[in-house]
Amino acid sequence: MVLLRLLGRLDEALQIANEAVRQARFTGDREELLGARIRRAQVLQYQGKFDEAVVELTGCVDEAAGREWTALEAFAVQSRGKVYFDMKDYENALTDMKAAVFLREKLGASPAEIDGALTAVAVVQAFRDESAGAGALGAEGPGHEGER
Repeated sequence: MVLLRLLGRLDEALQIANEAVRQARFTGDREELLGARIRRAQVLQYQGKFDEAVVELTGCVDEAAGREWTALEAFAVQSRGKVYFDMKDYENALTDMKAAVFLREKLGASPAEIDGALTAVAVVQAFRDESAGAGALGAEGPGHEGER
């Protein structure tokens, strides 16, 4: 499925993701099903179906947290943060990326995994700050610089 996403064959990737969810439901393994749902939501993200991806991932975050499946919760919350980032919703993206760092620390993740999660936080903060700066400048509008 990942290879199909990378090749841009998103319709095929979604078909496979849907089949993986169906198969996981048949096995009755709730953790496997949750992982399949997260991966399917990632395909939805790549298809630009951001609202659908956020809804699916929010359900996954809630279920993982309720069952105390911290690794899956971290995976789902970071995936949702990436969707928010693609939506240019940097506040929600930052909240999710910070939560992913916390969850990975709670899991005792390797320093490399923690560093990767912290890098994601820094990137989102930079985009948020840049966006806020552009918004503040845009609020004044062009030609208003000398009217202070």
